[in-house]
Amino acid sequence: MSTLAYVLMEVLRRIGLEGSDWMRKQSGTIRTQLLKIGAVVIRNMRLIKVHLSSFHPAREIF
Repeated sequence: MSTLAYVLMEVLRRIGLEGSDWMRKQSGTIRTQLLKIGAVVIRNMRLIKVHLSSFHPAREIF
């Protein structure tokens, strides 16, 4: 399970954060500052919407 988490974090860093200074941050920093953002998830039959909080420290990345 931890190997899968590591691979997912590396893919996020390589693809999702490419070209930003977040690419060089440690995985713990990325997890606490990017992935722990308050959000509302709305599921429909075919669609999943994620409404992120408008006030968080790294909102310019999203």
